[in-house]
Parts: sequence; structure tokens; C-alpha cells
Amino acid sequence: MSKVLENLEPKSVFSFFEDLTQIPRCSGNEKKISDYLVEFAKKRSLEVIQDKALNVIIKKPGTKGYENAPTVILQGHMDMVCEKNKDTDHDFSFEPLKLRIEDDMIKATGTTLGADNGIAVAYALAILDSDEIPHPPLEVLITAEEETGMGGANNLDHDNLKGKILINIDSEEEGTLLVSCAGGIRNIISIPIEWDNPSGDLLTYELRIRGLKGGHSGMEINKERGNSNIILGRILQGISINNDLYLAKISGGAKMNAIPRESDATLLVNSKDKTKIEEEIREWNKIIGNELKTADSDFRIEFEQSNGKYEKTFSKETMRKLLVALTLIPNGVQTMSVEIEGLVQSSTNLGVLTTTEESVLLECAIRSSVKTLKLDIVRKMGVLANLIGANSESEGDYPAWEYRKDSYIREVFVDCYKKIYGKGPIITAIHAGLECGLFDEKFDDLDMISLGPNMYDVHTPNEHVSISSTKRVWEYILKVLKSIK
Repeated sequence: MSKVLENLEPKSVFSFFEDLTQIPRCSGNEKKISDYLVEFAKKRSLEVIQDKALNVIIKKPGTKGYENAPTVILQGHMDMVCEKNKDTDHDFSFEPLKLRIEDDMIKATGTTLGADNGIAVAYALAILDSDEIPHPPLEVLITAEEETGMGGANNLDHDNLKGKILINIDSEEEGTLLVSCAGGIRNIISIPIEWDNPSGDLLTYELRIRGLKGGHSGMEINKERGNSNIILGRILQGISINNDLYLAKISGGAKMNAIPRESDATLLVNSKDKTKIEEEIREWNKIIGNELKTADSDFRIEFEQSNGKYEKTFSKETMRKLLVALTLIPNGVQTMSVEIEGLVQSSTNLGVLTTTEESVLLECAIRSSVKTLKLDIVRKMGVLANLIGANSESEGDYPAWEYRKDSYIREVFVDCYKKIYGKGPIITAIHAGLECGLFDEKFDDLDMISLGPNMYDVHTPNEHVSISSTKRVWEYILKVLKSIK
């Protein structure tokens, strides 16, 4: 059976990448992809370690003339964010991704692509598979569960690695070398639900937020894209002021680290207020559409009467508390760096909104390159929760990666870039969590850098990666490896 990417160059990289897209690898479901990597190594008689967290380390000696060169750790993560459009019928637990090529881009149909971070894994496998690429001794580290809290990196036994140089291939802008990243933590506010049994002439309506772009909650938090959970709360707050309505269910977003694109609420509306609420919804559509006309030009509100029957709804007090939380919760850019122009220093993202039988959960991803600012946002979440009689808990704390003044690997990358392009690369920090922060904490004196090809709209069903950029970055990495002796 022919492959969609079989005619692309470099053939080995895109062949391995397409193989990866056929294997289930959502965060928390990495057993099959981890076993695939182990089998890959065994077939090539390479030393391989698979730990309890499903991290995989594959070791390969240096090629002729590189036997005594410093060991280099090539690093990426095996898992992906599994997002799909509402109208896409796809089961990530067993169905392969449906790839397509559009001009210079590779996309998946209706789902995330997993180029974040499948491209890194494909690069590493292509290097390990080759007998012709000159390179120093390699330790390829492919971690698990990066996208949902860096569980693999957190549970990594550093004694299994000897290298002092680490090349992380988990960034998304060609020509940019990352030398520092933000730390982060997850926060969940849980609002207890008191249920009520409303009476009267009530009509059921579905209120839906659609058409937003979403995006990576670190990389794209500064693009002022709409957060569907925040927008839904704003609309509910507005229409509840002068109308008699009840909230039966609310939900939005799928991943804490993705800016939510779609949110839903089920409302019971007094029939006498039907016309007035419909008019207010049309007005909100105009207001928010105008505010987002540049960042999210396809934004729309859907408000439709349904045949659903609900015997119970949130009590008025529970709805009030929820709307207070959605109105006051910190969201978006919180502080900007004064040291690096244009760099977001601290941010939050209300990524997931869920209704259970007992409570409404507001799940946020908090990021900051300054630990005390990160903890201050957590404190604000706690104050808000206390204000409305809710509970606030944090988990998955990971550290920032601080800039290293003297770096051998940075010098090698800069020198190679200048030789290829006649100019230097951009060297900067990123407002996103990289596993480099945890490695910096676990390993003594680890010299690190991060890079990657051009990727767009990661963590969304519109995720795509540039074919030509993937090829150029591949050639760049090979030149760097050849230069380390």
C-alpha cells in the first residue's frame, strides 16, 4: 500500500513520520508507540531502555572518527495532543490519522497532526536507521506524556543517560534557537453544584461558541485569540441579568494547554423571555464578532431551540458562582518580560470547562518564566475559589529553563547556521513549557538547545508542518552532528 508522504524528501524522515501517524499516541495512551520504538531499536541491534513511565532511550555509538566525541542526547516526546473538530468522526485510540498534502504543508483531516512532536521522533529514527550519517555517540531520548504535565520527563532516571549535551527538537519556528523556557502548573477550580427543579413554561436552548482558531496556550497566547470558555461565560453573564433562565449543563475545550475553540451550554428559558434573549444573542454575536474580527474572523454564536428535556438545573446560586468565576478568573497574558522584547512572561489559559454530577470544573494552564509570578497566579485562583465557596487545587508543577551564559552547543549551532545561510539565527526564549526545564533540574551541567521546523496551529485540528522547512532543519541538524568531534 502506497504512503501519502512517500515522494517527499528526506524520504526516511517522512516515512518514519507517516508510520508514527498510524499508531495511537495520545498523552496517557503511549504503550503502543513506546513498544514500537523498542522494537525499532531491537531490530537494529541498538541498546534500548524502556522505563516504567514508558520513556525510551536508544543508544548508538559514534561513527568512524567520532568514537571519542562528546555524547549527544537527541530528545523529543512520543505523545501528541489529540484534538478534533466537532463534526469529525475519529477515534484516536485506534484509528490512524488521515494525512494530506496541500502545497508545502502536511495536514491531517479534521484532527491534530501530531507533528508536535512526531517530527522530532522521525528525525531521530532516521539518524539511528542510517549507516551513512556521520555523528558522535548518540543517546536518543523519547519521553512520554509531555503534553499533559511532562510525566515522562518527571519520572526519568537520569542515571540512564551519560551525555552532557542535549538537543531538544520540540520548537516550531525555523531559524530560531531556544535557550530558555517558561515553567508551568495546572490549576483546577471545583465549584460544587446545588441542583434545582425549576417549573413553569420553560424552553430548552443550546448555546454554542464556534469558529474560533484556538491554538497553543503558550506559543499563541499573545495573539489575542478568543477563548470560547471565557466568551461563553461573558454571554451567559450578560443575558442572565434581565432574563429568567436556568443552566442545565456547560462544557468547553478539550485540553488544558490548548486555547479552547468550542464551548456549549444548555439553557432552560422562560417562554416569555424567548424573543428578548434571541435578540440579545444576536447583539452579542455582533459585539464579540467585532472585537475578534482580526484574530478570529470566523467567530459565531449558535443559539437553537432543542427538544431536550431536563428535570433539573443548576440552582440560581450555583449559576451565580459559576458566572462570577468565569468573569473574574485570570486568563490570557498576565505579564510581559522587560528583558526580552515581545516575550510573554506569565499567562493563564482556561482550557477546559466540565460539568459532573457533583461540580463544575474549571481547568487552567498557568505559565511563567518567574516562579514567584507563577505561584502568585495560583494564589489568585485560590482567592477566587474561596470567594465563591469553591475548591482550588494545583498539580503538575514543572520548572522553567534558565538561560545559560556559556554554551558550547549554542556556539556550534550558530556557527553551522552562519555557514549555511550567511547570517546568524535568532536566539530567544519561549513562553511555553519544554522538558528542558525538568532536565535542567535533574542533570548536573547539561548544555541544551531547542529547535524545530516551521509548524502552525499546533494543538488544533488545523495543525500543519512545512515540508521544505522540515528538510532544511534536517540538513541543519546533520551538519551540527558532523561538527561535534
